[in-house]
Amino acid sequence: MKKIPLLLALGFIFILGACGNGDSEESDSGSSKLDELKESGTVNIGFANEPPYAYENSESGELEGAAIEIAKAVFSEMGIDNVEGHLTDWGELIPGVQAGQYDVITAGMAILPDRCENALFAEPEMQYGEGLVVAAGNPKNIKSYADIADNPDVKVALMEGTTQFDFLDQEGVDPSQIMSVGDIPGQLSAVQSGNADVTAATEATLRAAYESLDSEDVEIVDDFEQPDIKGIPSFGAAAFNLDDAELRDAYNEALETLKEDGTIDQILDDAEGFEAESNRVEVGGMTTEELCEAE
Repeated sequence: MKKIPLLLALGFIFILGACGNGDSEESDSGSSKLDELKESGTVNIGFANEPPYAYENSESGELEGAAIEIAKAVFSEMGIDNVEGHLTDWGELIPGVQAGQYDVITAGMAILPDRCENALFAEPEMQYGEGLVVAAGNPKNIKSYADIADNPDVKVALMEGTTQFDFLDQEGVDPSQIMSVGDIPGQLSAVQSGNADVTAATEATLRAAYESLDSEDVEIVDDFEQPDIKGIPSFGAAAFNLDDAELRDAYNEALETLKEDGTIDQILDDAEGFEAESNRVEVGGMTTEELCEAE
């Protein structure tokens, strides 16, 4: 019988100890992600190698591209000046920020309802249209997504995880016409080798890749007809972990400041493949809320 009070006492001590440990852990980890980044002065950015949005300069090793430059400027406005980039595949960007591998991801990623379920997007920082690259001379006379749908013999190469899968589906392209590749160079290589007749991506991406390839085997379709379908033009933005609303909100506040003072326009004008006149998103224009809730 004497053992019972002793066990109760020990249990009471254990409970008090557990409560004490919990309070300590909450104090140690009570700071928000925003506070942590400001204190360290460093932000970890996940990006995919997709010029001209975000890429690693092969010679200098520096991060470059319109989306990277915008992110650098916004975080600097927030008092966070050191950017550490982490290169990953396009399809691993959202899973990476979900898992906490990165504080933010940026690659001109289009804001889409299904993506909004898995990542917390900032307000749009750029908009862009579509483009096509075909074999030299455009032997199959492909000038639109509809042209691909109208000719079941046409093969199109697309990069895994991109919006073009949905766009071509909306235009009636049969899935059997589509071949999936890992990256933008792979898309152009597929056309260059004859394994595909055409490849599709955003206009800025394809133009940068086409000019870099400098091949007489392929050409960009300059008279491409932009499709009148949902999601075009696309609106690109940085994205955060779903739990980091405070960080996202602070980013939005700084982004708005830089839009209003002309900094974002200057970045777009200076970036390869962009110009403020056609790629800017005005304050009070299209919003992330509208894009995430689009039917």
